[in-house]
Amino acid sequence: MTRLFLLPLLPALLWYFFLRYNQIPIKQGARVFYWIIALGWGLAAFLSLMIYVTS
Repeated sequence: MTRLFLLPLLPALLWYFFLRYNQIPIKQGARVFYWIIALGWGLAAFLSLMIYVTS
């Protein structure tokens, strides 16, 4: 449960490598990083809440 904050790390790394592979500037793909982080944190918060509620 304590590692749920790492949830957005994998998609963010994949997006970073995708940008690097296609030679797209990081600044141009920054909006997707915000979405990945926000959705990952939202999912982590939901899962944490569900663990707390069901235990």
